[in-house]
Amino acid sequence: MSVISQHSPTSPAVSERKRLSLDWLGVVPFMLFAVMFLVLPTVYLVAGAFQDAQGNLTLANLANLFQPQILDAYWISIKISLASALLGAAIGFCIAAAITLGGLPRWIRAPMITFSGVASNFAGVPLAYAFLFTLGRTGLVTYLLVNIFGFNLYSHGFNLLSFWGLTITYLYFQIPLMVLIITPALDGLKKEWKEAALILGATGPQYWRMVAFPILWPALLGTMLLLFANSFGAIATAYALTGSSLSIVPIVLYAQIRGDVLQDPQLGYALAFGMIIITGVSNGLYIWMRARSERWLK
Repeated sequence: MSVISQHSPTSPAVSERKRLSLDWLGVVPFMLFAVMFLVLPTVYLVAGAFQDAQGNLTLANLANLFQPQILDAYWISIKISLASALLGAAIGFCIAAAITLGGLPRWIRAPMITFSGVASNFAGVPLAYAFLFTLGRTGLVTYLLVNIFGFNLYSHGFNLLSFWGLTITYLYFQIPLMVLIITPALDGLKKEWKEAALILGATGPQYWRMVAFPILWPALLGTMLLLFANSFGAIATAYALTGSSLSIVPIVLYAQIRGDVLQDPQLGYALAFGMIIITGVSNGLYIWMRARSERWLK
């Protein structure tokens, strides 16, 4: 009887195995989606970067990445990504600190987090048009500044279809993303740490410089890397806003694959391969920094 009970289909061990096997069904759609729309396209792009038009193996596509115009496109993209990441991290950190550790009313936090969740995903063509209608040459803010304050942005050198114009546009989704990611890290700062620092004679700035920031530094640096990768790969917003007037890597890539004059799909695959390397390194460093930060905050 004992042998039969050990192998009974209704035993707890068998039931647990069945439950675990059924639990895996919940992640199957995600795995299929990731394979079809992330893994396979990435493998296809990487393979295309090492093939010529006839499908033969070659390194010529990677060598073409060192053309001056291609290097300039990468450099402009890196500068825009750095600027938007640094500004987004600084402004987003101040907002997150104000709603978590500051003296603002507690009811402000929930609407701010909700708005950040929505705004961080608002990008592409709608975002470009929103900024054109707001800060374009005939935009609402431009019109109000001229007619109320007599100040013309464009007469003082501002141009929405430029480096700083695109950077400001990216900040619309970079700042909310920073708020969402850094808020849990700020929540992880224990009150006892600040109380102990103040009892030992530290001032508020000394607490932040010697206690809080060293603990938050991995999370801050990791989030900035994520923001960098987030803006480096953006194309829809930049293309709808600036067209071909600003040669960043995603626009050059689009021109090589879909263009009528500069069409060279193999060079486009090589450009995509370079972007994969840069964003992959950024995301990998973010994951590593995030893991280090979580160990401290636990």
